[in-house]
Amino acid sequence: MAVDPSKSNLPILLRGKLLIADPSLRDGIFNRSVILLTDHTADQGAFGLILNHPTDKRVGDFLEDKEFTPLRHLAVHAGGPVSHDQLTFCSFWWTQKRGLHWALRISAKQAAIHSHRPGRIVRAFVGYSGWSAGQLENELRQHAWIPVAAPPDLLGHDHDRSLWAALLRGLSPLHRVLAEAPDNPLLN
Repeated sequence: MAVDPSKSNLPILLRGKLLIADPSLRDGIFNRSVILLTDHTADQGAFGLILNHPTDKRVGDFLEDKEFTPLRHLAVHAGGPVSHDQLTFCSFWWTQKRGLHWALRISAKQAAIHSHRPGRIVRAFVGYSGWSAGQLENELRQHAWIPVAAPPDLLGHDHDRSLWAALLRGLSPLHRVLAEAPDNPLLN
C-alpha cells in the first residue's frame, strides 16, 4: 500500500517523480506546472525543472557564439523561479528497464551529441525550481502538489502548457474534470 505523503511524517523519496501542480495552486510560475524532481533528500531539499513552460525564446536569442550554432533553434523553457540568469542544457530519455533518465547541466557540445541520439530530447532551461530541507514536504502536506511516477510516454507529449492537463486527466475521473475546467470558472 502506498503512503500518502500529505498524511505521513515518514521520509518521502521523490527523486525522479513528477510534481503536478494542484489546480488550486495558481501562484505565478507554478500555475499548471509539471516539474521533474531530479534530486530530493530529506536533509538537503529538492531540485527540479518545470517541463511545460516554454518561453517563446530560442537558444540563439541568448547565445551567439559559434559553439552554440547547432542548438540555436532549440526552445528555451522556464525551469523555475531560481537563477534566471543561468541557461542550462539537459537531455532526457526513457529505457524500458529503468524508466526516465536525464543528464543535467551538460555542455553545448554534449547537448548537440545527445540531440542526435534516437529517443532523446534535449531542452534548454533558464532557472530551476528548488526547495530547502522540509519545504517540499510541507507543500505536499498542504496539497499544493500531486506527486506521480513519470509515465512511459512522457517524452512523446508536447512539453507545453497542455502537458499539465494531459497528465492530470490520467489520474482519476475527478482529476479529468479539474483538467478540463477553464482557468477561471467564474468567467463562464
